[in-house]
Amino acid sequence: MRIAVPTNDGTSISEHFGRSAAFLIFETEEGKIKSHEMKTNGQQHSHAQGGCDHGSTESSQHSHQGILSALDGCAIVICAGMGQRAAEALKGGGVTQIVVTTVGSAEEAVGTFLAGKLTSSTKSFCHCKH
Repeated sequence: MRIAVPTNDGTSISEHFGRSAAFLIFETEEGKIKSHEMKTNGQQHSHAQGGCDHGSTESSQHSHQGILSALDGCAIVICAGMGQRAAEALKGGGVTQIVVTTVGSAEEAVGTFLAGKLTSSTKSFCHCKH
């Protein structure tokens, strides 16, 4: 199973999925991390948290396709927060998103998930529909 974690520094979980610099992609097998690679987020969103302009043409047309392409083959995304539209795009692509409430080590979060101790939450979703 492939698990993606947004990151800015290659080690820790980024605070927001769409604004991360890259994604750590973990290859797992039999409940263990086998390897990982980093893929650049070529479609990094630049608006500030809560700073979406609901009436703008840019807001209504922005797509998450570039991000979804970087996550091709991933079944899980572990993140500290994401916009509601990104969450819907992931669901539409068959990805299950897991939202953690604290920022920490990406590898530790994946290990916690594989141990069955990380539960999904929607508390960190931005509900501004950006």
